[in-house]
Amino acid sequence: MIYVAIVILLFCLMLGVPVPVSFMASSAWLIFFGGPDGSGYQATQLLPYAFSKINSVPLIAIALFIMAGGIMERGKIGEKLIDLVDVFVGHIKGGLGVVGTISCAVFGSISGAACATLSCIGTIMFPRLKAEGYPRGHSAALMANASLLGLLIPPNATLIIFAWISGQPVLACFLSTVVPGLLTITLISLVNMWLLRDNKEVLVAHKRSNAEKWRLLKERGKVALPALMLPIIVLGGIYGGIMTVTEASAVAVLYAIPVGMFVYKGFDWRGLWAPVVESAVTTGVIMAMLFSVSMLSRLYLLEDLPSRLLVLFKSVSENRWVILFMINIFLVIMGMLMDDISVVVLTTPILMPIIMELGFSPIHYAAIVGVNTGLGCITPPAAPVLYLAGRLNNTPIDEMMRPALYFMFLCWGPVLLFTSYFPKLVLFLPHVILGTPW
Repeated sequence: MIYVAIVILLFCLMLGVPVPVSFMASSAWLIFFGGPDGSGYQATQLLPYAFSKINSVPLIAIALFIMAGGIMERGKIGEKLIDLVDVFVGHIKGGLGVVGTISCAVFGSISGAACATLSCIGTIMFPRLKAEGYPRGHSAALMANASLLGLLIPPNATLIIFAWISGQPVLACFLSTVVPGLLTITLISLVNMWLLRDNKEVLVAHKRSNAEKWRLLKERGKVALPALMLPIIVLGGIYGGIMTVTEASAVAVLYAIPVGMFVYKGFDWRGLWAPVVESAVTTGVIMAMLFSVSMLSRLYLLEDLPSRLLVLFKSVSENRWVILFMINIFLVIMGMLMDDISVVVLTTPILMPIIMELGFSPIHYAAIVGVNTGLGCITPPAAPVLYLAGRLNNTPIDEMMRPALYFMFLCWGPVLLFTSYFPKLVLFLPHVILGTPW
């Protein structure tokens, strides 16, 4: 019956049925027809279990980081970051794309959400990219990929949920994606410049003298300093042991409000209401999704799906590195069908026992999950971030696909292989800072 439930889930997702409803449909089949004897399971046992799972203090951090991202988006914080980064790389060909990439990484390190990063940085960058002659499809694909850096540069909601489900330290999970995140920033910037190397329509800003650079750095740095202090306070508080992740998310909100309102004057008290409402709605959707997928994950465990998957993998190869490759393929496929949070909540309880039995570090697997969820957000048919970039830049999907595929295969693909097969480099920071085992 478990295989029928999986078919129901995949069929519903391919039909475009909302993800929580797809999860509930698969759960309903197992509730009625699952179990060793096909008599099903008691829903009265599953509902309290799902409620107890989402009744968790660490999940408050997700709502607060979403709110902080919304406040930053309206507070013109992203614009100041872009102006500052432009001082360093704005004068080289393709440099404006690098400016957008680095700005997404900085902004995403605070908001932790790809859509908030794309909505804020993308809406500022798209007119600038158009004015400098960047192809429309290239701009949309570039910003879609860059906005996902928030899933790798901590903190981010995906790894908070992973740590919550797997029982791993949140800080260790955050640190595991730092090196892959820096590598992704570098590759996206280089591929962006390589794709534009022969494009004669792309304008290049005049090269600034050292004196002019220093003057602009002082001017724009002074303006951007309040915005730059936010990630320093949040990340410094977390890694310094001063604040928990939940407390840091609350500090991010409390700091972003006066900076956006009084320093950058991006909104007033009335304008503050909109990001509060939007974050509440988004959080409600996430909680409903977590509730439904928690029940489904529990049913899959009762049906002993991890052991069945491991037997399937070992029928192909006994080598644990080959099995890890198959797990990556499985995660990529799941990411093509549903959003990043759903993938993490559904697959973590199933795959974590396999990872542990194969002898891999759970923190290493956290980094693999982070890269895979980023790749899934831009991989059709779901590709929510890719489609959002198209809407924001008024770009049809056929213009975006070619540059998007270049970024997928030349940036995310190598980073995924690096993360999977060089675990010591991924685990370096968690080991040095927190003493996590290799």
